[in-house]
Amino acid sequence: MTPQQFIDAALWFPETRETEPFGPGVIVYKVREKVFAMLMPGDADRSARISLKCDPGLAMELRAQFPAVVPGYHLNKRHWNTVYLDGTVPDDELMEMLRHSYERVVAGMRRADRDRLMGALGDGLPPLDEAPEGA
Repeated sequence: MTPQQFIDAALWFPETRETEPFGPGVIVYKVREKVFAMLMPGDADRSARISLKCDPGLAMELRAQFPAVVPGYHLNKRHWNTVYLDGTVPDDELMEMLRHSYERVVAGMRRADRDRLMGALGDGLPPLDEAPEGA
């Protein structure tokens, strides 16, 4: 998954907005002012990475399964994972992680908001467009 594919997927979720509260470069995705995802750009030495909220038990399983999944960078390491977009985690797994993060955040909202957002979300996942050749 490319950073642009992640951006497109994150913005697919109902009532999501993109912000840069830490300054240029770190893109934060919020639903009703609650953070559910972050994208940190890569550089010559490191792949781009995303941080996603996660159930603590599942977070440990994902870290054991994928070397690119590590405890949340500068976040509560029990509830957040950071995932390097180095190509080792399958795109469909990343999409599931993104949806899980969104659902975890929405689950903590008041019932009216939770019901509206989950109803708008439905059962699907955001479409993942293929990266252009050479990307």
